[in-house]
Amino acid sequence: MSVLTKVSSPFKLAIVGSGPAGFYTAHRLLKEWPNTTIDMFDSLPVPHGLVRFGVAPDHPEVKNVMTTFDKVAEDDRFRFLGNVTIGKNISIKELQNNFDAVLLSYGASEDRKMGIVGEDTYGVESARNFVGWYNGHPDYRNLHLPLDDTDTAVVVGQGNVALDIARILLSPIDDLRKTDITEYALETLSKSRVKHVHVVGRRGPVQVSFTSKELREQMALPNVQFNADMDFIKKEIAESQALISKNRPLKRLMSLLEKGSPTKNSDKSWTAKFLRSPVEVLKRANENRVNGIKYEINRLEGPLDQRKAVGTGEFETQECGIVLTSIGYKSVPIEGIPFDSRQGRVPNKYGKILDGEKELDGMYAAGWLKRGPTGVIVTTMSDAYETADTIVDDLKNGKPMLKPTHDDIQKLLEERHIRPVSYRDWKKIEAAEFAMGEKLGKPREKFTKIEDMLSVL
Repeated sequence: MSVLTKVSSPFKLAIVGSGPAGFYTAHRLLKEWPNTTIDMFDSLPVPHGLVRFGVAPDHPEVKNVMTTFDKVAEDDRFRFLGNVTIGKNISIKELQNNFDAVLLSYGASEDRKMGIVGEDTYGVESARNFVGWYNGHPDYRNLHLPLDDTDTAVVVGQGNVALDIARILLSPIDDLRKTDITEYALETLSKSRVKHVHVVGRRGPVQVSFTSKELREQMALPNVQFNADMDFIKKEIAESQALISKNRPLKRLMSLLEKGSPTKNSDKSWTAKFLRSPVEVLKRANENRVNGIKYEINRLEGPLDQRKAVGTGEFETQECGIVLTSIGYKSVPIEGIPFDSRQGRVPNKYGKILDGEKELDGMYAAGWLKRGPTGVIVTTMSDAYETADTIVDDLKNGKPMLKPTHDDIQKLLEERHIRPVSYRDWKKIEAAEFAMGEKLGKPREKFTKIEDMLSVL
C-alpha cells in the first residue's frame, strides 16, 4: 500500500500555538515533506508566542528569529489563523476531523506556585505575569505592583527570567525607552522606588540556572553594585572543581560570579542569595500587602552533579515590598489528550503523543508541552526539528494518521462568527506598531488590547 492511500494528498497538518516550537516544526516539515499544507492556530490575533511576550525588551537580537517565521508564513502552503482558541472556538475533535495530523505546541501557560502562606498577598506576582505586563501581553496589561511604595524586591528563582526581571527593575529608564517595552510600563517604572533586588535560590552558586550572557549583563548594570557571600561562593567553586573543570560554560559562569561587579558603594544593588527556601510571605499589620519574606536556611547534600537543598530548621526574615516568583511554568491539559500532570507535559516519544505505551495516530507535540518548560529558543528549535523528523518518518513508513471526514474549518468559523486573523493581517498590525514606535523613538509600540489590534484591520 502506498503512503498516499493512507494520507490524503497533500498532507494536512494543524498546529496549535504560534510560538517558536510551532514555527520551527512548520519550517522543517515544509522543507522535508514538500507535499504539505499547514494551518496554524493561535488564541491571540498576533503570532510568535514567547518571542513577542517573553524575550526581554533589551534583547532585540533574540527576536531576529521572527524573520525566519515570516519566511515560513510567506509560503503558499502555510496559513495562520489568529484569534481562534482551540478548545473553545474549535474543539480538538473538530481539528481531528479536518486534518491528517495535529501538532500541539501551545507552550506552558500556568505558573508553578511556591505553595506557602501569604502567596496571594498584594505585591506577590509571578514572573510570567510581570514579564507579560512589561512586554504588552493583553492578559497582563492591568497588572498592579507597589513599585512606588518599596525600595526592595525579592525574585525567587535563579534562572535567566529572574535576571531579566532584576535587570528591568534596576536599568536606567532612559536605556529602556529605546526598547519596545510598553509605554505604560515605562511610566510605572519611571516612578519606581525599587533600588535593591534580591535574587534568591534554594541551592548554591554552582547550581544556578542563569547563563553567562545574562550574568555578564547583570554585573555591568550602571551604578548597581553586586552583593553576595563571596567567601561562600569561592568555597563552593573550590569544592566543585571536579564538576566545573569538565563543563566549560559552567566554568565561564563561575568565573563571572567570582569576579563580581566593578561597581562599588552605589545606592542601587542586586544580591544573589543562596541556600534559602521561602516558607512564608509576611504581611503588613492589618493590611494585605507584602512586608517581607521568611526563609528556611538550607544546606547542600548529595554528589556534586546532584546537589539537593535540605532544610536545617533554621529560619530568617527579610523586609521587602514585592515578591516575584520565577520558579517555572507548567502546561495545561487539553480535552481528550493524555497529560502527565506531575511533569506538566504531554507524554510522547520523539514528539509522537503516547497514551500509555500506545502511539496516538497523527497526534504530535513540540516545545515546552513536549519536553517541559526548560531551555531557550535554540533548544526549542532542535526539539521542534526532532518532532518534524518524526512526522516525516511516519509519513515515509506509511504509519496511520488521523482519518479526516470533513474539510470545513472555514465554514465552522463563519457559522460561529469568528473572523480569523491572517498573517497578512498581522503584518498590518505590526506596521501600525512600527509607526507608533517611530513617533516615540523606539522600535515599536505594541498594541496591548485585542480590540486595538483588530481595529487596524
